[in-house]
Amino acid sequence: MKVLITGMNGFIGKNLVSHLRERSDVEVVGYDRSAPDQLETLVAQADFIFHLAGVNRPQDPDDFARGNRALTERLCAAIAASGRQTPLVYTSSTQAELDNPYGLSKRNAEEAVLRLGHEHGAPVHVLRLPNVFGKWAQPNYNSMVATFCYNIAHDLPIQIHDAQAEIKLVYIDDVVAHMIALMDASAPAEALSAGVQPVYRATVGQVAAQLRAFRDSRQSMITEAVGCGLTRALYSTYLSYLPPQAFTYGVARHADPRGVFVEMLKTRDAGQFSYFTAHPGITRGGHYHHSKTEKFLVIKGQAKFRFRHIESGQYHELDTNGDTPVIVETVPGWTHDITNVGSEEMIVMLWANEIFDREHPDTYALPVCP
Repeated sequence: MKVLITGMNGFIGKNLVSHLRERSDVEVVGYDRSAPDQLETLVAQADFIFHLAGVNRPQDPDDFARGNRALTERLCAAIAASGRQTPLVYTSSTQAELDNPYGLSKRNAEEAVLRLGHEHGAPVHVLRLPNVFGKWAQPNYNSMVATFCYNIAHDLPIQIHDAQAEIKLVYIDDVVAHMIALMDASAPAEALSAGVQPVYRATVGQVAAQLRAFRDSRQSMITEAVGCGLTRALYSTYLSYLPPQAFTYGVARHADPRGVFVEMLKTRDAGQFSYFTAHPGITRGGHYHHSKTEKFLVIKGQAKFRFRHIESGQYHELDTNGDTPVIVETVPGWTHDITNVGSEEMIVMLWANEIFDREHPDTYALPVCP
């Protein structure tokens, strides 16, 4: 399938192209306004068209009509002249509902696309998109999220005129997934539809606060809930604006004669992650918890775990090593320790179900073997 994309060097275009180029059944070609005479030829050869090109912040307001309405009308005329019913997806904007110059030009472009579908039978899809955010959006241009991400990632101030203003957001990966689903005919064929889901709703102040929390998490080590929803999408977007020199950051290393202990990550509701080392013959632990639990994974070396019930005295021990991944879980009410029984340094990954609280550590010293 030969897929023609107008505006392939823009924000949405770059993301769409990067996904389509992962497929062996798609050949991507682009229309460049620097070579306007090629449009009709490219349209005649295309099996599917994504029309992303447009103007949203020109110096001359008349460019709205030229860059949105006129270009779209010319594209639709080229499809009609080709004699083929080439499917067309047009990315419009919710601004098309407004009567400002930009909104009018987008609405006129929509009308041209819908007219093509009605008069010539070409499958057409008009996506009225709200604020789209994600990697590669240009900051200080037309994306508040991009501007906030860039400035916060570079320790620059941001300007907020109305923190309570509500905005609707769609994430670039969801936009691209929906567009590709239309191409693959796995999305509903609706001529005019918002289409892309989910649509996130947040205030300007909430977005700014979330992005600042991402920045601050490197110091607090407490991560946000970045595994799903808007927080996940914003986190991925924020990271994409980090300069390469900020791809790394240091964490504290606590060393004593036994080895080292390093905390890596903390969560508000699912504990924290760390690792420690132990020299040959060293025993670490020798304590119990009433509620806290831990998971240990030896990733290098030989380890002996020992457990004793603090009331009944029941005893249990087991051996693990870095060659055979085994999770060892501590159980409330059992004192426990771990000994390096090998000849090399032992390295152990550790998860605890709660962040360590120095005021209420729930950790009580008691040797496993008195």
